[in-house]
Amino acid sequence: MKIFLVLILSAIAASSLALDKCTVLRAVKDSGLGGYKGYTAGDYVCLAYYASGYNPLSHNSPGLFGAFQISSYWWCDDGITPGRKNLCNIPCSALQNNNLVDDLQCVSRIVHDPNGLNAWYVVIHIRIQQVVN
Repeated sequence: MKIFLVLILSAIAASSLALDKCTVLRAVKDSGLGGYKGYTAGDYVCLAYYASGYNPLSHNSPGLFGAFQISSYWWCDDGITPGRKNLCNIPCSALQNNNLVDDLQCVSRIVHDPNGLNAWYVVIHIRIQQVVN
């Protein structure tokens, strides 16, 4: 019974961290990323939706963190991933909250690289779906 209660309370706490589309859009606009390298604010909102459902605690795949599911191998330090680069110079745990400022600073760094938003597998998947449909 106690385990069940802990699971329920954990689920409630996790869902309370979930963001909404308007919050993500506002944060993207405030960050100045909209229009950067040809990507719209909507592109970043779409990324957050498909990557995590706007949930900064989402863990769709090991080593991915935050609302934008940023990789612990390349971009943040989770303290356990061997050979990690930490190119955003940020602990992965800093991405697991409702404050998107540090997330978007890292996203900006990622988009600055030649792959741009294509650094995210989910973006490639979305584009393939758009072509198919």
